[in-house]
Amino acid sequence: MLDLRRLRLLCEFGRRGSIAATAAALGYTPSAVSQQLAVLEREAGVPLLDRTARSAELTDAGRRLAARAEEILTMVEAAETELSAQAGVPSGKVIVACFPTAAVAFAPALANSLRNHPGLTFVLRQAKQQDAMRLVQSGEVDIALVDDWTGRLPEHSPSTLAFFHVRRDPLVLALPPGHPMADPREPVDLERLRTEAWMAAPAGEASRQAVDQLLEAVGGAPPVAWEFEGLDTILSLVARGIGIAAVPALALAAGDPGVVAREIPGCTLARELYAVTRAASVRRPSVAVTLAVIYAAVQEDPEGSRRS
Repeated sequence: MLDLRRLRLLCEFGRRGSIAATAAALGYTPSAVSQQLAVLEREAGVPLLDRTARSAELTDAGRRLAARAEEILTMVEAAETELSAQAGVPSGKVIVACFPTAAVAFAPALANSLRNHPGLTFVLRQAKQQDAMRLVQSGEVDIALVDDWTGRLPEHSPSTLAFFHVRRDPLVLALPPGHPMADPREPVDLERLRTEAWMAAPAGEASRQAVDQLLEAVGGAPPVAWEFEGLDTILSLVARGIGIAAVPALALAAGDPGVVAREIPGCTLARELYAVTRAASVRRPSVAVTLAVIYAAVQEDPEGSRRS
């Protein structure tokens, strides 16, 4: 009889490609992971890993079993979901992973709404999109709130995941209060944008690609003068008058009084926000009610994200 916990370890090894990475992701020691995978090999009766002194990789049999294990674990979760759905009362722990600006924007509304479900224990973790998707797929979190600037995320993701579109988050102009364009009575001057000192995320990040598209659309704008990791850092520098930036509207959800947000005329650049969970767990009461709460919270315009 193949052990489900060891099958999950095998799936995680298949995703990560090393025993050390698998151990770090699941909170085990590398020796414990290696030992459990060795036990699974004995249960299976065939070699599942091709080991060397410094590395290990799945054998053909290991890849086949890992693929089957994904199906088995999905079926087990679907069965558990059906059983819990019969009970009908949301209970247990629900873990949600989301990107930092979403955590700031929606955590208060989520906490207030989930108070109505005393049987639920709610855990909110911050994670980058790629990590959040992996955590959902591996079962380490139940739901992820992710952003997508491409518009193609759902179609390029595993069929075992279910996507729920919850919001569109447009790119807005972030200005210091004393800036001439910060006055809502004055129009945003696209010609002036070409002469400004711009700040943005490092090259290669999704939000930076959107900023580059904006500057290209403005025409003749200089390249980004300064790159900074983290929208909070960028906004703090904007507040000090060092430069301007274009950021997702939700980045201003904290209501920083030192930054003024303006809509950008003719700009349609935006990111789409999705709640993602495993398809097998959608009907689980704890997951279903949390998805509904997330949708309601995200639909509201968080205080501080007002634009003029």
